[in-house]
Amino acid sequence: MDGKITGGCLCGAVRFECSADRPVMAGNCHCRDCQRTSGSAFITALFFPKEQVQITGDVRYYDVQAESGNTFSRGFCSTCGSNLFGRSTGFPHLIGLRAGTLDDPNRFAPSVNIYIESAPSWHVLSQDLPRFARAPVR
Repeated sequence: MDGKITGGCLCGAVRFECSADRPVMAGNCHCRDCQRTSGSAFITALFFPKEQVQITGDVRYYDVQAESGNTFSRGFCSTCGSNLFGRSTGFPHLIGLRAGTLDDPNRFAPSVNIYIESAPSWHVLSQDLPRFARAPVR
């Protein structure tokens, strides 16, 4: 893919740029934490090597202990509250970008559904993607 991956928050106070060609992994997470932070049935996240992502603006992080025991940090704009980033102590070399915050959200597609045991009964899951009740074991 040509060109940098760019995106940002709703108000424009936080912007990011990624020099990687493609994500290390991309997926839909249906865990209850992601549902609560998105206000929806799931989030779509794209994970890139953190050294290839540059962030400008005032980002605040909220830390929680994930089911795995790792600390998961969600980064959001301190002005408008847009949830933009995710970091895990389980994958310290990666940063997750919320697909909906990309300037071109059609640039990448998810390749997996995780935590489907928490997916709402009304949510229709893609039949084309692998599914995991929780997170796949690495």
